Amino acid sequence: MNLYNFKKIMIVPPAKDFIDVMLSKTQRKTPTVVHKGYKISRIRAFYTRKVKYTQQNMYDRLSQIIQDFPKLDDVHPFYADLMNVLYDKDHYKLALGQLNNARNLINSVAKDYVRLLKYGDTLYRCKQLKKAALGRMATIIKRQASNLTYLEEVRQHLSRLPVIDPYSRTMILCGFPNVGKSSFINQITRADVEVQPYAFTTKSLYIGHTDYKYLRWQVIDTPGILDHSLESRNVIEMQAITALAHLRACILYFIDPSEQCGYSIEEQISLFESIKPIFANKPIIIVLNKVDIVSIEDLEQKKREMIKNLEKDSISLMQSSATTGQGIMEVKMEACEKLLSFRIEHKLKPKNSNILNRLHVALPKERDDRVRTPFIPENLMQKLELNSSKMETKLEKQIEEEMADDYVLDLKKKYTTIPAEERYDEIPEFWDGHNIADYIDSDIFEKLEELEREEGLREESDFYNSPILSLDQTLEEIREMAKKIRVKRFHLRDEKRLANKRNKSTIPRHKQPKVRERKLSNFKNIMQDLGVDVSNSENTNFAKSATDVRKSLVKPSTSSGRQVKLDKESGAVLRSTGLPIKRALARNEQGVKNVVMKKKLKILAQKAVAKKVRKLALKGEADRFIGNKMPKHLFSGKRGAGKTDRR
Repeated sequence: MNLYNFKKIMIVPPAKDFIDVMLSKTQRKTPTVVHKGYKISRIRAFYTRKVKYTQQNMYDRLSQIIQDFPKLDDVHPFYADLMNVLYDKDHYKLALGQLNNARNLINSVAKDYVRLLKYGDTLYRCKQLKKAALGRMATIIKRQASNLTYLEEVRQHLSRLPVIDPYSRTMILCGFPNVGKSSFINQITRADVEVQPYAFTTKSLYIGHTDYKYLRWQVIDTPGILDHSLESRNVIEMQAITALAHLRACILYFIDPSEQCGYSIEEQISLFESIKPIFANKPIIIVLNKVDIVSIEDLEQKKREMIKNLEKDSISLMQSSATTGQGIMEVKMEACEKLLSFRIEHKLKPKNSNILNRLHVALPKERDDRVRTPFIPENLMQKLELNSSKMETKLEKQIEEEMADDYVLDLKKKYTTIPAEERYDEIPEFWDGHNIADYIDSDIFEKLEELEREEGLREESDFYNSPILSLDQTLEEIREMAKKIRVKRFHLRDEKRLANKRNKSTIPRHKQPKVRERKLSNFKNIMQDLGVDVSNSENTNFAKSATDVRKSLVKPSTSSGRQVKLDKESGAVLRSTGLPIKRALARNEQGVKNVVMKKKLKILAQKAVAKKVRKLALKGEADRFIGNKMPKHLFSGKRGAGKTDRR
């Protein structure tokens, strides 16, 4: 349960002020100028921002109002009942619930209009949608005018309530009106409660603080309680009832024996008896006030006996006088001591004592003298025996602890799928629960001896050193050649890297390596240096150029504009192809050969462009374009003396 500081609740503005503040904030915080050259997408974003900003501001302000006000389910029951007495909790919850509903409605309205703004095709339409969105939000707030006014009144009343700690040490003063409660609290605390000789001077709860045994105590002065039924009590009396019911405190019930308050002793005692059930589990002291006027000894025998009869069930009876100060401090000390002892007893008392007092243990009674032995089925007995036998088997850890140093881990004893006589074979290799020795060829050892004998004969005859198995000389030459080619390739790669370096000034120009030229003669020289014969390489593939071959095969005839076929070696014209030289087609004519399809595609392209310009509001050929959107004086630089007449 939370303790609320009601004075920190922010002011709830009226509906009209709420709307004015939100709309003026939107006008100040968002841009307000739309230029002619803006695209429709920028205009949409402009008005969408205004709608979203207004929605967010209203949502945040309503959320703050809802969160600031206390929830009756979370606060202490004292505050909850007190608020119910003062404002009616149903109306209070209904007002907060309607504000929450308004908050959700504002969200949905903003969401709908933002969706519509995405399809706004003109400046006018976007502006009208923004205007409609803000208008609907303002209408929702106007409908909450009564709720906002009601919550503001509740806030003002809550802020005037005294700060009462329900968990602190408390003394509550109660009784009929005008019996001296306010005078007593003024004597023992520094509270300044108004004191008048007429009833109902105190109209609400007043609180004062005092010290006892280096502890802080709060003293609450309640309005007077009249002796009638609970339903017929007014708001002022119900505040006192609420304080009496929910605060863990010492109750000081004041009685005026002089009857100057306007009520007889019988009526005051009757009131005490009627509200006594509220004082359950609370220490009570009956204070006979105004004894400077009439003391208990001066009363009649009948009235004295009625007062004496109240002094029972741990209820103390004390006398005081606020005017002369007689017995004031004694009453205060007695109330503090009683409350301290009560709080200690309450803490030491077991928490479940009340529950245990309500429990009743019933014992079954025998029907007759017949002995009925328990019956256990056979299946269950077998299961129990099996479980008990399993429990008797020792774990490997227990065996290890018993044998200590003599323990040797034996995993083969757990091979239950293998017969006991085969578990400890010479080849203890198992796979999927099978002994591998069972699948070994019986003649494998004889075959192994035969192979070893053959290998020995080969070594004796020097079979492995014979010239037949020596490496071929040509193979060694090929390997040497490949090694040289590989080294040369690495050198060429490094030379290329040096040539392609960006910063070539690091090496002097006369010392830079020459850039390798890709020529056929260079290639032949390199191959000859490496020992490769390239003398008959005229018709090889690397000696031909693809471009030269193509040019030599087909050449255009300048006179006829036709293509001709030429001989490879002599260059003579063999035959004319009869085909004209092809020109590069226009881009819009490439790809589609069908003339009818070309026309259809051209029409479709025009429609697509028109759709983009008309519906999606993109810039088209006929749109106005302003190249320079800034005025000339911003480009003209600093003005000199006598140059302002040009404006």
